[in-house]
Amino acid sequence: MSYYKIQNFEQYFKHYNKSVREPRKFWGKIAEENFTWYQLWDKVVEFDMAEADIKWFTEAKVNIAKNCIDRHLNKRGDKTAIIFEPNDPTEEALHISYNELHQRVCKMANVLREKGITKGDRVCIYLPMIPELAVSILACARIGAIHSVVFAGFSASAVASRIIDSECKMVITSDGSFRGNKSIELKSIVDEALEKCPSVESVLVVNRTNIPVNMQEGRDIWLQPLLDEASDNSVAEIMDSEDPLFILYTSGSTGKPKGMVHTTAGYMVHTAYTFKNVFNYEDNDIFWCTADIGWITGHSYILYGPLLNGATTVIFEGVPSYPNYSRFWEIIEKHKITQFYTAPTAIRALAKESLEYVQKYQLSTLKVIGSVGEPINEEAWHWFNDHVGGKRCPIVDTWWQTETGGIMIAPISFVTPTKPTYATLPLPGIQPVLMDEKRNEIEGNQVVGSLCIKFPWPGIARTIWGDHERYKQTYFSTFPGKYFTGDGALRDEVGYYRITGRVDDVVIVSGHNLGTAPIEDAINEHPAVAESAIVGFPHDIKGNALYGFVILKESGEYRDRENLTKEINQHISDHIGPIAKLDKIQFVSGLPKTRSGKIMRRILRKIAEGDYSNFGDTSTLLNPEIVDEIKNERI
Repeated sequence: MSYYKIQNFEQYFKHYNKSVREPRKFWGKIAEENFTWYQLWDKVVEFDMAEADIKWFTEAKVNIAKNCIDRHLNKRGDKTAIIFEPNDPTEEALHISYNELHQRVCKMANVLREKGITKGDRVCIYLPMIPELAVSILACARIGAIHSVVFAGFSASAVASRIIDSECKMVITSDGSFRGNKSIELKSIVDEALEKCPSVESVLVVNRTNIPVNMQEGRDIWLQPLLDEASDNSVAEIMDSEDPLFILYTSGSTGKPKGMVHTTAGYMVHTAYTFKNVFNYEDNDIFWCTADIGWITGHSYILYGPLLNGATTVIFEGVPSYPNYSRFWEIIEKHKITQFYTAPTAIRALAKESLEYVQKYQLSTLKVIGSVGEPINEEAWHWFNDHVGGKRCPIVDTWWQTETGGIMIAPISFVTPTKPTYATLPLPGIQPVLMDEKRNEIEGNQVVGSLCIKFPWPGIARTIWGDHERYKQTYFSTFPGKYFTGDGALRDEVGYYRITGRVDDVVIVSGHNLGTAPIEDAINEHPAVAESAIVGFPHDIKGNALYGFVILKESGEYRDRENLTKEINQHISDHIGPIAKLDKIQFVSGLPKTRSGKIMRRILRKIAEGDYSNFGDTSTLLNPEIVDEIKNERI
């Protein structure tokens, strides 16, 4: 029996139990049967959790780009690998076959080699969502260079800090990007960043927008002429299973970004396996993940996971609101999308708009819809289910992290019964446990605790670039012998998991542990509320009290803020209990968010406490100006 594709719930339990009892046999069989290797492994896994030292498929030799492209050419060479949907809907979409993708990646690989990039060199990629982004990543993987993709909305200082940390030798960027009705300069941001980055020897520039740019002689060069002259024959580098594949930076609670390092073989096996199962991918499906490739979601479920399975994947350059709020639904109809994977932030934003935007498009090709990035609240879950999925598409509410490489806890579509706001059950190979404050494992169901993983999985990040001690302290010291996710979770009566938010977002009020996510869910169900964020602040009697930051929908009937405050607290009381009511509610126009849509709660906590001394680096926020606005209007 192949372990690769799970067909029913009974089979899920068989596979899951096998993966826990015999993890080496389980993962070894999946790896051997479904990928192309130059050399098989000596050991499936070796690890020392105390030292955060983890190795998968030791001594195996492989190339992930070859597994993404070359091995499909005989059977699927003419099949579309990537559909590029431009920002401007009047610009024609581009269909890139596996054969064409192979040619493009080989040419790009030869350009990189000709520019002196060799195995182990770091290449910073700062590109919008255009085909060259995918091609650059795969070309790095082909030659063994380590790609460090930086989201093309970050500031020059954020770009510089990432280049400096990993000592990148090259930057690949573009003149600019299109976003909605705007053109945004990118090359000028790179120019500013590189004033502080002596390690960079060359900059390759894609012409996307025709924005005028400065080209520094001896460093900067237009990419297309190099590609035109390059050979389309490029031998893939033989990589060790534990050779670094990429560095991806994620926000640290201390403010300094962490360069998470993912290695080759384990990441390959994990992303391919999770993609196939969670989304029930079949040969002629068209998969669309709306994330940016600058985030782990895009790495794993726009590029690597789909291409490893020979899938057709969509790269979307634009935004959901341009030219109007029907853009997502128009694209689903146009390309006959079968799996649609997006973020609760996007769902909530679109749910605020008229239903006519959704209803005029034919969404019947959809089979599976998914949610990623944060726990999805119940109101958004039902809207997504009713109006996008037509009550017939399973919603896969996926929990995972930059650090985990791929999905960890999620329903397997058409297999796992779903439950609103629950990520449901761990995937095979994932062994979650809930821990109490005394570092003891909490047995049984209907319990809440800190979510840890007690056995390594293939996709786990191996270290923080240049700082293994920080990696060890951050993830393996709080609960010795286990990986600590930093999240709290509730396990219900049947063993389903619901992520309750970051553990530091659990507020103890009068001795009660209150997770902020369920309270926010309750607030967001009020018809006047668009979004909310809850933090704790010191209270003389309760120890801590709750402070709510609430964004209202645009509605004139809710101008009486005093009554609205009472209504919201009554809503909380009805849904959770009086203990969860908010002491303070501040109505705000926005919340400080990272570019991936995560609310920066550490900033909100400091504002709630009245501590404005050090907000850390706010330059990488989507909307840094909102911090002063909230601070100035604090209650």
